[in-house]
Amino acid sequence: MKFKNILKKEIFIYILTLFVLALIMHIDLLSEPFARFQAMEDKENFTHPFLYAFIVYAVILILRKVIDFIMGLFEKKSDSK
Repeated sequence: MKFKNILKKEIFIYILTLFVLALIMHIDLLSEPFARFQAMEDKENFTHPFLYAFIVYAVILILRKVIDFIMGLFEKKSDSK
C-alpha cells in the first residue's frame, strides 16, 4: 500500500512538471491550445515534452533525495542527544 501511494505521488509530480513546462515554453496553450496541438502533430514531435519533463523531474527527484538524506543526518544527530 505504501508503494502505491509513493507511486501516485511521483506520477502526480511528473504530470505537474509536464504541465508547468508546457505552459512556460508554450504560453499559447492557454489561448489557442488546438493550434499548438496541430503544430505538434504537423512536426510529429510527440515525445519531446515527455522527455524534457522527465529530465527536469529526474533533477528534481535527485535534489529531493539529497535534501532528504541531509535532513536525515541532522535528525539522527538530534535523536542521539
